[in-house]
Amino acid sequence: MPVGVLGIGKYAPERRLTNQELERTVETNDEWIVSRTGIRERRIAAEHEATSDLAYEAAVKALASANIAADQLDLIIVATITPDMFFPSTACILQERLGAKKAAAFDLSAACSGFIYGLANASGFIALGMYKYALVIGADTLSRITDYTDRNTCVLFGDGAGAVVIGEVPEGRGFKSFELGADGAGGPHLRIQGGGSRQPSSEETVAGKRHFIEMNGREVFKFAARIMGNAAEEALRKAGVDKSEIDLLVPHQANIRIIQASLERLELPPEKCVINIDRYGNMSAASIPLALAEAVEEGRVSEGDTIAMVGFGGGLTWGASVLVW
Repeated sequence: MPVGVLGIGKYAPERRLTNQELERTVETNDEWIVSRTGIRERRIAAEHEATSDLAYEAAVKALASANIAADQLDLIIVATITPDMFFPSTACILQERLGAKKAAAFDLSAACSGFIYGLANASGFIALGMYKYALVIGADTLSRITDYTDRNTCVLFGDGAGAVVIGEVPEGRGFKSFELGADGAGGPHLRIQGGGSRQPSSEETVAGKRHFIEMNGREVFKFAARIMGNAAEEALRKAGVDKSEIDLLVPHQANIRIIQASLERLELPPEKCVINIDRYGNMSAASIPLALAEAVEEGRVSEGDTIAMVGFGGGLTWGASVLVW
């Protein structure tokens, strides 16, 4: 059974945090941030907004786009590293709010690769005949786990959500391949140490800022620059698609230089790539689906187009997929 995207939606909070605002709080400047990351501003969730709220807004739009009612959903997967709480899962919170009463629901933790991991899981369930419709969401509220006194990380991250409804599509359409991977040895390069069973929340973990993102930027950059191209090429090989056949590349929006390296590796011109990092920063699992949703809104995606999606994230993890729209 061919499985593909039936509907898509996105949501970004209203508040914009600009480089100029960050200049007033940490030792940095707009030129430095833009030249090294490509980011000019990022969205920040309002005080009353949690990850499930962002996911809900994107989900409602995706369901409307697919012309599917929430009670028709069989499965909800929320890819996130910033759940509302440890449990119940953000997916279960969302299931209740949507009224998707017959849907199984769970969260998936693969950081910025989470959306691709979620798609691979959900499409497998549908292809096996277990389910008919699945809602896959990438949503993160990274502002809640960012140390705004750390100039190396606070310039990078933002909040947002992107969602797709997937199900059976006509022959020749849909997902053609997935490439997933992980390198746990690189885990210490990008992590949050506090709050889990290894280092439960305490005065010590709070004082040590262990509930915020820690990142070895140099090592993560080296990993990403290599793995983005490798993963995309492997997904293309599995799909039997040449890189010259790509109509649109939707990469994880972490760093403009990493995106440019991927374009060079795949020999693609910039006009075949979705780049919105300047307006959103890195939204972890939300980056790829939100970028794809924007491309659809802007008329950059047509029926029959071959789309390559690729991302990397904490774990360290990576994921890529080839999709015919």
